[in-house]
Amino acid sequence: MTAAAPRTPRTHAEASRESRDLVSGEVRPRETMIRFVAGPDGWVIPDLAGRLPGRGLWVAADRSSVETAARRGLFSRAARAALRADPDLADQVERLLLRRLLEGLGLARRAGELVFGFEKVLAALSGGRAAWLIEALDGAVDGRRKILGAARKASPTPGLTGLWTGEELSLALGGENVIHSAFLAGRGSDRWTWDVQRLSGFRPLVPDSWIEATPPT
Repeated sequence: MTAAAPRTPRTHAEASRESRDLVSGEVRPRETMIRFVAGPDGWVIPDLAGRLPGRGLWVAADRSSVETAARRGLFSRAARAALRADPDLADQVERLLLRRLLEGLGLARRAGELVFGFEKVLAALSGGRAAWLIEALDGAVDGRRKILGAARKASPTPGLTGLWTGEELSLALGGENVIHSAFLAGRGSDRWTWDVQRLSGFRPLVPDSWIEATPPT
C-alpha cells in the first residue's frame, strides 16, 4: 500500500487537514505525512499523533523524504531556527510507527474490533468482515498458506501485514501463541490503516518471501 498522491483540497475542512511537505513543497493530506516539532533542546522530534505543542514541521511519510529533510537542514529552514536532526531520524519514525500500530492492535482487541485464532480469523474472512489480516512472522508456513488462500477469496480482500513475531502479538493482544489475527472493518481499522500506509513508506509490510510464495489470484 502506498500513500495517497497530493491533491487540491475541495473544502475548508479538507484544507485544514493538509500541510506542505518540507521536501517537495507539495500540499498533501496529513494522513500521508509525518509531523515533527522542535524539542526544548533544539532536536527535531517525531510527533505521530500530532498533539505535541509547537509549530508542526510536516514531511511526506517515506524514508527518502525524512532522510532528505534531516540531511539538508530543511527543518531549520522551515522553523527559521537552528534545529538538529538525528541522522537516524527515519529509523526513529519507523520504530515509533511499529510500536503505535502494535498498541493499536491491543486497543482494538479490548474494543472487540479484532479477533485472533485460526478458526475465528477464517470466519471473519469468509464473512467479509476483515479489513486487515495480521500474520505472525514466525508462524507455520502451512497455516499461513491456508489463511492467505482464504484471504484471496474474501470480498473485500483485506490488507496484509507481517510485522511482528507471535510473541510480540501475544503480548499486545493478551493471548497465547497468537499467529493469525484479523482487524475487523470499522472506524478503528480506518484509523489503523492510516498508520499502516505511513509505515509502508519506511519498510515493507510483509517479507518478500511471502509474496514470492503466494500464487497469483
